[in-house]
Amino acid sequence: MLCLPRKIAKNLKIKDFLKFLDKKFPGKVVFSTSFSMEDQIITHIIFDKKIPIKIFTIDTGRLLTDTYKVWSSTNKLYKNCILAYYPKYENIEKYILENGPNAFYESLEKRKLCCYIRKVEPIKRAFLGKLLWITGLRISHSIYRKSLDFLDWDNSQHLIKYNPLLKWVPVQVKEFTKIHYLLYNSLHDKGGISLGCYPCSKTIHIFSSIRAGRWIWEKKMGKECGLHANCKK
Repeated sequence: MLCLPRKIAKNLKIKDFLKFLDKKFPGKVVFSTSFSMEDQIITHIIFDKKIPIKIFTIDTGRLLTDTYKVWSSTNKLYKNCILAYYPKYENIEKYILENGPNAFYESLEKRKLCCYIRKVEPIKRAFLGKLLWITGLRISHSIYRKSLDFLDWDNSQHLIKYNPLLKWVPVQVKEFTKIHYLLYNSLHDKGGISLGCYPCSKTIHIFSSIRAGRWIWEKKMGKECGLHANCKK
């Protein structure tokens, strides 16, 4: 892992550490957004402070209508353009031909293969030539994220991850969003907490766990798509 000061990552303001990263690794730092509240916070900091860090998203082809609305509105508000990476059409055609359009309901293996085709493979292309990946991960998102640090090594992508909002609690996320009048997905006000593809994201009871609305036909454990499955300090 490249030598980066964890103490600085914890103690510096997010905007200042992002500027530090951009100067240390010019053109080698990227931020991936899914247009969650957390990601909108980081997008705001990058665009508002004019930090030259590239922002991209993965368009799986089955995103929620509200997600596309936030994406479009964010581009217009900041007069900027969030890049998009898409799954390879031949991979989707093969998957659907062999399994059907809704095969992800049938087994965990088929669901994870769908996630790989639509998310994991495209993000690998987005990371070509990059050294550091900025994320909106928080510890409370999943039991698999409790061991994360502000700076981590991702074995799968072979990148350093910077997780600036790691220790933020939901109240902090909502307060920042409100104070800065940030755009966010209206489904968050209707019980939508973790939002991904349309078939795989449902609104949930306010007292449910954060990932309860994802892949509701599956068991409680293992509700990950594969993007953040290989982190080590």
